[in-house]
Amino acid sequence: MSHEIVVVDYHKGNLLSVARSLSAVGAEVAISDDPRTISEARGVVLPGVGSFEDAMSYMRPSGQADAVVSSVQRGVPFLGICLGLQLPFQRGSELTSEAWGNGWCPGLGLLSGSVSRLESSRLKVPHVGWNQLHLTERGRQCPLLVDVPEGSNVYFTHSYAPADDIDESIIATKTHYGRTFASTVWHENLFGVQFHPEKSSATGLRILSNFVCIVRG
Repeated sequence: MSHEIVVVDYHKGNLLSVARSLSAVGAEVAISDDPRTISEARGVVLPGVGSFEDAMSYMRPSGQADAVVSSVQRGVPFLGICLGLQLPFQRGSELTSEAWGNGWCPGLGLLSGSVSRLESSRLKVPHVGWNQLHLTERGRQCPLLVDVPEGSNVYFTHSYAPADDIDESIIATKTHYGRTFASTVWHENLFGVQFHPEKSSATGLRILSNFVCIVRG
């Protein structure tokens, strides 16, 4: 049985708020850790729980990583939230062990570039709270951001973000905190948001509703 949207469970936290928000905008949602269920979904959501290395350390041996990559490569709509935005990149510096001597943990490799820590001498890290989305030219064409105005406020909670080496052409919104970082990315059927739409009031629900529309074509 194929589900409309599957929220990937990599055993790092409570995913119910994401699933409930998707249900609230009319989606049929399942939470699953099963690679086959993920592969058969018509839309995949990778939520933002845990650290880069912890997530990849579960997703690779479990088969989830291969399931997500193959789904995206087949054209299945994908939405990454917070950490779920970061994992599709080539590598991340958020490590919880010394397994990676070069200081980088490999990601899913669907997007080129890195994820690095936010550094600031005057602002508190992690970046927690409401902040603005600044639309790029790409963002004004993005189906995930239909009816999301320039300067919209959304809710963030993160210490890491896409670095300056990512492809500028995939950046749909930028946000300023310590440095300017990509807060929304879009490449073909792959979408990612650094913020939490499930915690971002009406704007977040609009974004999730737009993703449901993308899944339904």
